[in-house]
Amino acid sequence: MLELQWTWLLWLAPLPLLMHLLPAQKREEAALRVPFFEQAADLQHSTGAASARRPMRYLTLWIIWLSALTAATNPQWVGEPITMPSSGRDLLLAVDISGSMQIEDMQLHGRPVNRLVAIKKVVGDFVQGRTSDRLGLILFGSQAYLQAPLTYDRHTVGVLLDEAQIGFAGEKTAIGDAIGLAVKRLRSRPDASRVLVLLTDGANTSGELTPQRAADLARHENIKIYTIGFGADEMIIPGIFGNRRINPSEDLDEDTMRAVAETTGGQYFRARNLEELDNIHRELDRLEPVEQDAQSFRPVRSLFYWPLALAFSLSLLMALGGWGQQRRAASRHETSRRLAS
Repeated sequence: MLELQWTWLLWLAPLPLLMHLLPAQKREEAALRVPFFEQAADLQHSTGAASARRPMRYLTLWIIWLSALTAATNPQWVGEPITMPSSGRDLLLAVDISGSMQIEDMQLHGRPVNRLVAIKKVVGDFVQGRTSDRLGLILFGSQAYLQAPLTYDRHTVGVLLDEAQIGFAGEKTAIGDAIGLAVKRLRSRPDASRVLVLLTDGANTSGELTPQRAADLARHENIKIYTIGFGADEMIIPGIFGNRRINPSEDLDEDTMRAVAETTGGQYFRARNLEELDNIHRELDRLEPVEQDAQSFRPVRSLFYWPLALAFSLSLLMALGGWGQQRRAASRHETSRRLAS
């Protein structure tokens, strides 16, 4: 929809016409002897054809004036309403990408996959469902990195999660540093909306902060932490002397994860397969529901440069045309003068 910001300026449109209708003031001037009067008269007669084009000149000047006036009103194109969340949570996802995430103890569509592939599938769906939350992504191994700052752009967060690779952050697990980084990013956000969901398959084996110390900092900043322990309890390994069963999650420190969650008022969840992980995310949607309140805005695009460009272009063409006419008239006068002599 087209709108004019200062429509009152259009009242100035008849101003050139009013100026033209006003009576000209007569002035008494002293006589002036012009030695080249005859040449000037010839030049005036030679431009008589141009006077026939005077209505077109007036029309062009009128268009220039209206175009400049329209540009001054600041025309804008107002788009369709776009809905944006007016409130929501600031939710950070901290995902473990240490070396142990390459264990293939998960099943996806009937085939074995490693833990990170399974997380990308389920957590990616969880990200797309948080329509009114600001989401951020922390990846951690031996170090913790902020991969995506808090944003409403769920697609970008999903893409950055999908591009994560095992070992990019080191082979060990710095759970405490991941929580500490989340505290640093969430401490400036509104108190009631600070949430961290931390997913890991091991124990804290790296970093400067211990998980419990980091949890104390999170509690002081009113940040709620939900922890998820991921990994199967049983895995069959084929061997020369037959199959053997192992526990691929024996390094998972459930006691620490439970203590971190309880310290901050959150909960600890155990996910042994994709179905349990998906159910946990459904439970998180229930515990931290998506806000429904929303506000809308209409994108505005300024269009003043179009009428301004038209006024400038017509002015330039008129200037070039007048200059060309003067050159041609002067050339004809010079030719006439030479023939006369």
